[in-house]
Amino acid sequence: MSQSSIFETEIQETTIVVAPRGDVSTLAGEDVHAELPGLLDQLQQSQITHVVFDLKRATYFGSILLGAMSAMWGRIRARGGKMAVCNVSETGREILHVSKFDTLWPICASREEALEKVLD
Repeated sequence: MSQSSIFETEIQETTIVVAPRGDVSTLAGEDVHAELPGLLDQLQQSQITHVVFDLKRATYFGSILLGAMSAMWGRIRARGGKMAVCNVSETGREILHVSKFDTLWPICASREEALEKVLD
């Protein structure tokens, strides 16, 4: 598992799990933009075909995180992969619903459920 200022990542077989270390607001924008190329580079590894975003520690997030999620989704989708989101707070669910991102990815109660969804 690697740790960075905003995200922790873990690779489980063909899936990368991305977990923000806390809330991701506009104030974290520069940090997210600095870390995003590294996350996208990890997707280039041949065995990575799916993404799970675990939002357990991010009860709130804004457009900066949605943009990062969208960028990762674009790369994975182009390779025929899947993405799921898990451990989403009630506020997070509202954000995903208003942005209509809940129509793109399954929202799962647990990391295990999300891993199952992407491997289906």
